[in-house]
Amino acid sequence: MAKNKSLIYIAVSLIAFLVLAFLYSTPVFTGKQLFQHDIVQYRGGAKELIDYRENFDKETYWSDSMFGGMPTYQMGSRFEGDIIKKLDSYLNILPRPVNYLFLLFSGFFLLGMVAVRNWKYALLGATFFGLSTYFYIIIAAGHNGKVNTIEYFAPLLAGILLVYIRKKYVIGFIVTTLFFGLQVAANHPQMTYYLFLGLGFLFISELVRAIKKKVPMKHFLISSGIIAGALIIGVGMNSQRIMANSEYIKETVRGKQVLTNDSHKAGNSGMDKESILMWSYGKLETLNLFIPRLMGGGSQEPEGAAMMEKVQQMVQDNVTSQAEMDRISKGFGSLTYWGDQPGTSGPAYQGAIVCFLALLGFFFAPKKYRYWILGATILTILLAWGSNFMFLSDLFIDFVPFYSKFRAPSSILVVVELLFPLIAIIGLYRFFKSENLDAEYKKKILTYVGGGTLGLTLILILFGKSILGFATENEKLYLPPFLLDYLVDERFNMFRTDAIKALLYVGITVAVLFFALKEKLNQNIALIIIGAVSLFDLWSVNRRYLNDDNYVDKIFAENPFQTEGSDYLAEKVGDNANLQSILASIPVNKTLETIAEKDQKHYRIYNQVLGTTSETNTSYFKSSIGGYHAVKLRRYDDLLNEYIVQPDSVKTPKILNLLNTKYMIFGNPGEPQVVPNPNANGNAWFVSDLKFVNTPNEEIKSIGEIDSKKTAVINASDKSYFDNKQVQADSTATINLTKYEANELEFRSQSKAPQLAVFSEIYYPHGWKVFVDEKEVPYIKADYLLRAVHVPAGNHNIKMIFEPEVIEKGKWISLICFGLFIVLSAFGIYWLNKKKKEATLVEKAV
Repeated sequence: MAKNKSLIYIAVSLIAFLVLAFLYSTPVFTGKQLFQHDIVQYRGGAKELIDYRENFDKETYWSDSMFGGMPTYQMGSRFEGDIIKKLDSYLNILPRPVNYLFLLFSGFFLLGMVAVRNWKYALLGATFFGLSTYFYIIIAAGHNGKVNTIEYFAPLLAGILLVYIRKKYVIGFIVTTLFFGLQVAANHPQMTYYLFLGLGFLFISELVRAIKKKVPMKHFLISSGIIAGALIIGVGMNSQRIMANSEYIKETVRGKQVLTNDSHKAGNSGMDKESILMWSYGKLETLNLFIPRLMGGGSQEPEGAAMMEKVQQMVQDNVTSQAEMDRISKGFGSLTYWGDQPGTSGPAYQGAIVCFLALLGFFFAPKKYRYWILGATILTILLAWGSNFMFLSDLFIDFVPFYSKFRAPSSILVVVELLFPLIAIIGLYRFFKSENLDAEYKKKILTYVGGGTLGLTLILILFGKSILGFATENEKLYLPPFLLDYLVDERFNMFRTDAIKALLYVGITVAVLFFALKEKLNQNIALIIIGAVSLFDLWSVNRRYLNDDNYVDKIFAENPFQTEGSDYLAEKVGDNANLQSILASIPVNKTLETIAEKDQKHYRIYNQVLGTTSETNTSYFKSSIGGYHAVKLRRYDDLLNEYIVQPDSVKTPKILNLLNTKYMIFGNPGEPQVVPNPNANGNAWFVSDLKFVNTPNEEIKSIGEIDSKKTAVINASDKSYFDNKQVQADSTATINLTKYEANELEFRSQSKAPQLAVFSEIYYPHGWKVFVDEKEVPYIKADYLLRAVHVPAGNHNIKMIFEPEVIEKGKWISLICFGLFIVLSAFGIYWLNKKKKEATLVEKAV
């Protein structure tokens, strides 16, 4: 009976999560969809991949749509043996973002049930976690892979706790394997990496408990073995993705440096420290876990528009010279964010009540939870400070494996956003339920922590201007007093509003707990009040960053690259800022569409109007030399930094020719100007002169100086390729592209003498195969980042096919590991049932 009752409560909780998720996302009822910046960029960059999939009913693992060409492993490619990813898609079947919210809630509910074995506290903790503001910010931005990964944090931890704490080896193995596999399938390694940095403290805690004989060493060893096996199988089920990405990552900006310059040395692994630490949390800024707009919240807060109008009016009334205007421009940044980061979409707000209860949890929770959660919390906060705590950041970048592969250390706070709700409900549960904590101790801790929290908040409200400043050093240096004073006052008002709310929310919680302690308030009523106030708090803050304005009609969400304007379209757009960007891009999109329709050959476009490395509009219509992607091929990124980001009137055209840039777009979004480039090298060309150089630095420097139509720059390490191979001039030689598909190209050549053919195709050493007259031949890298192959005299058919062996190998490993998971799980369940039946027979016999 009790079991059935518990199942009913669990079912009701899940229904509550579904209702909450839909209530937050009411526009989905009318068919609207989220408009997410990164997903818009994805749709443009992945257009060739998607079209190929639809046309041929199979996958291409290479696309020429962005940055001259790159693997599609990080562009949404699908893997044939990826059963675990199919399961992930079934779990995320609800409309976005209902799917994410529901899984965030329900995943933590499972963790809560494992940690405290009480559905009420699990339900409360699920709202604490599922309403963490950071999740709503990244959903609005379109960081779907990130939130998809985070939604499996809690159930994965639940599985690990089932093994270590609850000694439920079989079910713990199943849960751990399943949700780790799903987390890896979600494909955001950075989030998984950060989670395991935190979970390392759990392992250490369990080891210490075993050494101190709090638990048997045998149990610790068995548990660690089970967890290790689960993690290995979870990785194995994702072998295709992991193996492909591991191969790819070595050739990208996350792999080894190629060039030596002032910021890095060739051979060093990962990104330079400046890139890694660019988004570092300020030390005081960390308090926005408790007060959302301690540093202004986000760069574009709702109050920003009114502040901008006032600032413009004040400047117009007070500034009398261009020199003064120029000085103000130097100091002008975001009106509504004054923290240490270059900019931000919003704060990592955890909730005033959640933070307060987490502090209590560190006093009330059992030691088996308390110390490892405290250690993980401290480490991740210190790492989030990044450049503001260089001692630790240097240590991790230089000595901790893979840490240098990731940027934006501020995002490591997701670990805190998982652990604070957990320690909060564990502490709250013991506050109400534990007989080991006497009332006097509870009262003392509640008084000290509650009084300290309320007192600190009150001090910040009263003396915040002098403590927090509300202005950046740059603003203090360049802005005149009338502007600086205005900004400080407005920002202080924003902060004070949120701080007073935090004071009120914590005050209510303290009062509720005191009344409950004195038995003047029922436990259930206390939980309802705490849950309702916390829900109101987090919900209202989250609506600043993800609200109905983020939803648009389906036509805009699925086709953001509109090419025709109309009064109807303008009316539908209205004052929606997201859609206004679509409207503004129509002239550029129309220009790109016209080029693609009139000239359907294979070439690339240089689009300077929308920002070469920050748009995929071009990629949606035609191959681009630019794009939008965080994991570019290293050599292509080097090329962009050397010649494209800061154009040179002499050298940049040489590079554009090398990349077969047939059209260039200049001007502005409203009036784009198309400039054909008659000097583009074409898809392939023959060279008769070879320039051998010794270093990559010499390679990249030389390609900006040579005539690439006649000369190829070759690294001396490839000199042996030309042993017994001649290259002679032949002015009549021709080579032409006869077939283009994303992963297969064919050329027809004719020459009287042996040639070196250089292709305007990006060199990638894994998976590309070159055939001359159906016979596979070796190829080399030329001109720093292109493919080149020796072609004998005569008429020849040259074919290039992208067939990465890692895909086929990974598929079988993935399938075998998934099969192993099913077999082991089935055997474990069978064994459990057998033991249960045996125990039942023994009871009956007695």
